Amino acid sequence: MKKRLTLLSIALASLLHAEQINSIEYINLTKISSKIADETLGLKPGEELDVNKVNKALKEFYKFGYFDDISVKTNNGKLQFIFQEKPSIANLEINGYKSREEDIDSLKALMGLKKGSMYSTQRANKAKKVLLSELEKDGYINSIVEVEVEPINQSSVSVVFNVNKGDEIIIKKVNYIGANKLDASDFENVTANKEEDFISWWFGQNDGELKLDQLDYEKPRINDLYFQNGYLDAKVKDPFLKVDFASNQARLDFFIEEGEQYTTNSIKIYVDESILKSKDLYPDLELKKDRTFNISKLRNDVDFIKTKISDLGYAFAQVKYDIKKDEKNAKADIVFNVIPGKKVYINDVKISGNSRTLDRVIRRNIYLAPGDLFSLTDYKDSISKLKRTGYFDKVQVEQKRISEDRMDLAVKVVEARTGNIILGGGYGSYDKMMVNAAISDNNIFGSGLGVSLSTELSAKESDFMFKLTNPSINDSKYNGDIEIHNQDTEIDRDNYELNKKAVGFSVGIGKEFFRNFYAGARYRLDFIDESYDYDDDFKKDPTKEYYDDTDYITSSVTPYLKFDNTDDFYLPRNGIKVGTSLEVAGLGGDSKYLKSSSYFKYFYSLEDAFDLDWIFRYKASLKMIVDNGQINQGDSLYLGGPKTLRGFKSYAFGPDNDDGVREDPYKKLYANSVELSFPLVASAKMRWGVFYDYGMIGEDSFSQIKRSSTGAIFEWVSPVGPLQLIFAKPIDDKSGDDTSSFEFSLGSSF
Repeated sequence: MKKRLTLLSIALASLLHAEQINSIEYINLTKISSKIADETLGLKPGEELDVNKVNKALKEFYKFGYFDDISVKTNNGKLQFIFQEKPSIANLEINGYKSREEDIDSLKALMGLKKGSMYSTQRANKAKKVLLSELEKDGYINSIVEVEVEPINQSSVSVVFNVNKGDEIIIKKVNYIGANKLDASDFENVTANKEEDFISWWFGQNDGELKLDQLDYEKPRINDLYFQNGYLDAKVKDPFLKVDFASNQARLDFFIEEGEQYTTNSIKIYVDESILKSKDLYPDLELKKDRTFNISKLRNDVDFIKTKISDLGYAFAQVKYDIKKDEKNAKADIVFNVIPGKKVYINDVKISGNSRTLDRVIRRNIYLAPGDLFSLTDYKDSISKLKRTGYFDKVQVEQKRISEDRMDLAVKVVEARTGNIILGGGYGSYDKMMVNAAISDNNIFGSGLGVSLSTELSAKESDFMFKLTNPSINDSKYNGDIEIHNQDTEIDRDNYELNKKAVGFSVGIGKEFFRNFYAGARYRLDFIDESYDYDDDFKKDPTKEYYDDTDYITSSVTPYLKFDNTDDFYLPRNGIKVGTSLEVAGLGGDSKYLKSSSYFKYFYSLEDAFDLDWIFRYKASLKMIVDNGQINQGDSLYLGGPKTLRGFKSYAFGPDNDDGVREDPYKKLYANSVELSFPLVASAKMRWGVFYDYGMIGEDSFSQIKRSSTGAIFEWVSPVGPLQLIFAKPIDDKSGDDTSSFEFSLGSSF
């Protein structure tokens, strides 16, 4: 390039000396506009030709990266620039590696190529290196990538990357040489490269595939594991990998010096006592004197102290620690030094990314406003609350320091699709064919108001509902909703069918009394009709009492309490949801009872602890009914189905037994579930998981009927709402139980 420009400069000096420019022409120029070309050149018709300016302009044109060659001609004052542009990529393919379109698109993004990009040999070679690197990360060693480039026309080419994958390397043996205090299973919990297990294809077994990109991280992971167990002198050398390319098998060796296990001897916190009393911090530290030292607990203690001091306004406080080792006695003294800095106030809250949602809707979910003293807890809770609204796919709040005592909060959101027109369906083992349709928006006109009109039809149920919600009436702490519904439910038994029709409405009002804690009440009025259709060949025993058609009115008030500090609306990874309510029926109407309902949900991400996008979930529900004069058959509790006990049909356990003899309503129910959720396609919000359910129900005792089940789920936060496919197997079912191996659930999540 330099040689070509130098020669060109010499030619220009001889050809263009003291010549006046009459016109300027750009030939074959399409990648940039003539206006930009004029600005780059810096010459105009009527001016004297300046060789240095032309030479400088040529260098600038090449910097655009669009041109393979540029030549300059002059003829009687006519200055011509003739461009040979680099071709564009009109077709881009990757063959022999990955099959899913989403995966291929991700690869192209990593390679820095897409349709319409400029093609050059350098860019193709760079993309080839990236592709080979990705193949190595997946364990394919000695892969070959060939690049085919075919011209389509003068301005475009087709680029095809043909991949010949090398064989996957399988780790047959992992040796932890020198490890006597920890077991191999301890290391497997933190390392990515694991020894192949017997029946490696089975769920939960290690496949042994080499993950070359993770090899450099194994040493610090093992070191950290030792520090978590108190071995502060532990040393781990770089792993040694020996590969037999003839068999594509490998052996992985880790060389470890463990040292002694340390206990925590003393803990000292140095902090300005006028700001924060150290004696108030010691009881809540995770590290304890005379117990085994743990580096993870030390880090948690740093975060704890940092939060405490930052909640007092010291946003840029530093918490430094020092570990003083007594190697002779294997004891460690821990010293925390807190440097508070100055108190910091919020200067401004700047919001971006919300093309639809009103600024005030976002601001009312942020606990920090201009003029407020900074609080780290308020900062973190604001992010979680914004995510819980369901209005946004992404929420980011950046701290931008503008002076020693002032900062701006930059709130950046990516709005989610909140409005939907849904027409869908599915098939469930109990409901058979299902059709659902809805028009809904939980952020109508960006106001934060939610409105929905929906219907769900199946062989067993038809449900029509209109609902209007306001999570913050006049941007206050008060919330309210109103619902109008018409529901027709059919429960099948061997000798009869129960058809329950309910038409009514409910209205609720509540308030956030303190952070994440809500209380309120709901009034419900339902007109209910129950009809029993017995089989024609069924003969009733005159000595027994059977169910009769009945209609009644339920008028009730339900005060409630609830707490929710989870970090997302559809897919929580951390936090709890807990609530309790007491429905008092008998304010007019026929039904007279008390119904107590309580629930608890817990979410915990394993990402921080194990660097895995796994989510542990637990939920439990407890319901009880007290007879205050009249409990109708339709008021009974039922166990079974996706919401309480998977592996059994909805309404599997409760009254309305198969012979049609009247039973007392079931008044006590307890159900709980444990789940472990794993990523499937993270970009599409698809996950899968395994679960265990256990439930109990009875007329007057929780333990009258006890059942459990296990299985797997597929879940997708789809554009039409949360979707679950449930594959379940009862563990302790008995003869006559209504079991279900597959269920379909749309609109509800864990």
